[in-house]
Amino acid sequence: MGAPIGLEPTADLAQRVLLPGDPARALRLAELLLEGPKMFNHHRGLWGYSGLAADGALLTIQSTGMGGPSAAIVIHELIELGAQRLIRVGTCGALQPGLELGDLLVATEAISADGASRALGAVERVPATRELLDALRAAAGPATASGPVLSTDLFYDGRGLEPGWVEAGALAVEMEAATLFALAAARGVQAGALLAVSDLVLPRRLRIDQEELGAAERRLGLAALRALALSAEERPRAAGRSPSSEATAAGADA
Repeated sequence: MGAPIGLEPTADLAQRVLLPGDPARALRLAELLLEGPKMFNHHRGLWGYSGLAADGALLTIQSTGMGGPSAAIVIHELIELGAQRLIRVGTCGALQPGLELGDLLVATEAISADGASRALGAVERVPATRELLDALRAAAGPATASGPVLSTDLFYDGRGLEPGWVEAGALAVEMEAATLFALAAARGVQAGALLAVSDLVLPRRLRIDQEELGAAERRLGLAALRALALSAEERPRAAGRSPSSEATAAGADA
């Protein structure tokens, strides 16, 4: 790839990236998680920031915009520039009882009800990368729900589709996870998604207030950073396993 088109980098890109959809959330997370953040991108209003995180490693926080097509451009260019581990940190609408406003949700897989992920080769469901999924579950804690989410292109005009989404097993609906997971699988990088419940969709829509949303964003960012640190700690041990231990593990998994 030549020079990126959607992004115009003005700072170093980390190999690990948090991906909020909302540019304003990118700024708030940068202020929370980064020491002396530098603007990585401001082209097309897709704000991004890089800086040292509390664990001493470089972290980039880059907004994707809303929906799969915008996210696909940003994620494609980030991977071309060297990103290796990407976590979506966004919001979702809860479809199932038991999820409350402000709760966090770890996406195990995305049901592809959107056009972008289908165009990228996704069939029905595309999973998160196992390593980041395990790290997100550990970082978010055992009380945090995890399960499938559904990615859609529709924000306002999808009413009436929700019963089918529930029947498919989706815990929540959002717009970008399937695109992220499909691109990551195609390009051989790691991807996960940690979402905050901003809306209750059924039986009637309820929206989170701004104070609660701010508190949820803080938990979201801190947990995602812990997950990145945990997955980095696991990598040397995995890389150092002997052939015999690999065979043993494979036999245990069989």
